[in-house]
Amino acid sequence: MAQVTEIDHPVVKHYLSILRNKKTETAAFRRAMGSIGTILAYQALSDLPLKTQEVETPIQTTMGHKAGPEVFVIPILRAGLSLVDGIINFMPDAKVGHIGVYRDEKTHEPVNYYHNFPGGLNNAYTLVVDPMLATGGSGSHALNFLKENGADNIRFVSLICAPEGVERLQKDHPDVPIITAAIDEKLNKDAFIVPGLGDAGDRYFGTL
Repeated sequence: MAQVTEIDHPVVKHYLSILRNKKTETAAFRRAMGSIGTILAYQALSDLPLKTQEVETPIQTTMGHKAGPEVFVIPILRAGLSLVDGIINFMPDAKVGHIGVYRDEKTHEPVNYYHNFPGGLNNAYTLVVDPMLATGGSGSHALNFLKENGADNIRFVSLICAPEGVERLQKDHPDVPIITAAIDEKLNKDAFIVPGLGDAGDRYFGTL
């Protein structure tokens, strides 16, 4: 079963309250998303393998470290873009790919409409990013597609999860850890997370 890490931290709760508040304007919403994205990255990269190397300080030579594998950040378009700045502020050397998924209105199944990945997925430490893990359909589909393209070391990073989405990812991808700031109560009849924060993409991009 995939490990689920729900970050319990006062600063996370502070920013989550800003994001949940329907009165929060676009600029403040973006700042809060960036800040919480950095905290999520800190947790998601906590077991990043390191290589040792010599470092020459002004005083003497000592042993230092550098990231072992490359870090790839793959947001699920478009809402996933809202967390990218915060993550790459924490890990500026990370490479960023993209995957676009929509739900077919007839079959209700997720369908790819776009993807662009950096080379070397099979050797990278990959963070798949989507701020809202609701039903888990798009997330599971994106993980399947990445695995088919060679990714074999993946973490799923989400701001807020519904229990239904967590259950779906754990069932479909028990090898993929989930890192989140909150697991909310449930999905409503329209598949929105309750209490949630509404449509993260619309609020971030100002397209409400």
